[in-house]
Amino acid sequence: MRKTSIMKTKELTKQVRDKVVEKYEAGLGNKKISRALNISLSTIKSIIRKWKEYGTTANLPRGGRPPKLKSRTRRK
Repeated sequence: MRKTSIMKTKELTKQVRDKVVEKYEAGLGNKKISRALNISLSTIKSIIRKWKEYGTTANLPRGGRPPKLKSRTRRK
């Protein structure tokens, strides 16, 4: 049985995600893109899936509870 640790990682930059799409459009397979950019295969698949569905590689807003304090109140 393989142990994996579940840790949060930083988001990839827009330039890296654009590079993934660029390589995909050039005809490279997911495994080759994954090896070339040293990014996990599941990440490559999710970037491509999001690009196909929404037509963008930008960070999309996430759901969640809205903040209790407004940004203006927080600064005071």
